[in-house]
Amino acid sequence: MELEQVLPKEIERRSFEIIARVIHATADFDYADNLVFSDSAVPLALRALREGTPIVTDTNMGKAGINKTALKKVKSEVYCFMADEDVARIAGEQGITRARASMDKAASLGKDCIFAIGNAPTALIRLYELIRAGQIHPRLIIAAPVGFVNVVQAKERILSLDVPYIVAKGRKGGSTVAAAICNALLYEA
Repeated sequence: MELEQVLPKEIERRSFEIIARVIHATADFDYADNLVFSDSAVPLALRALREGTPIVTDTNMGKAGINKTALKKVKSEVYCFMADEDVARIAGEQGITRARASMDKAASLGKDCIFAIGNAPTALIRLYELIRAGQIHPRLIIAAPVGFVNVVQAKERILSLDVPYIVAKGRKGGSTVAAAICNALLYEA
């Protein structure tokens, strides 16, 4: 499949549609300033979705918020491994978070996925480590965890990578934000 030729004005329009959807989902106008996009993130994400690239979330709430009809239209699927028994067991045995263990399980799929992280900074930190080690090659990272502990630091790590990303800078985010970004992309795909 060839790259879609997208004019800069069209990329900007699509980016603003994503921002508008997040603002609508959260009633928080700060997202107009704190959502940042890597170069070509939107067209690369749309291409990935049109090719059926699966989405991995860090919460079942995020998974539930992704429009299944739009997902089916692009022949994709969404995974969340957080509640899997093997993930809980491994996390307990290794003394790590389930979010970290779930990213390892996602890496074991052997697929280049879209990652939509709206809750766990430890999931982003593990993605960063896996990417740096050359173990995964995400088609897009949506980095939108919410909170206080390592949230900003985790997002900054993703911003330093040479992968397509959409990042909600600062402490704001959440599963709703991650799902809204996924849906905005799916509706365009």
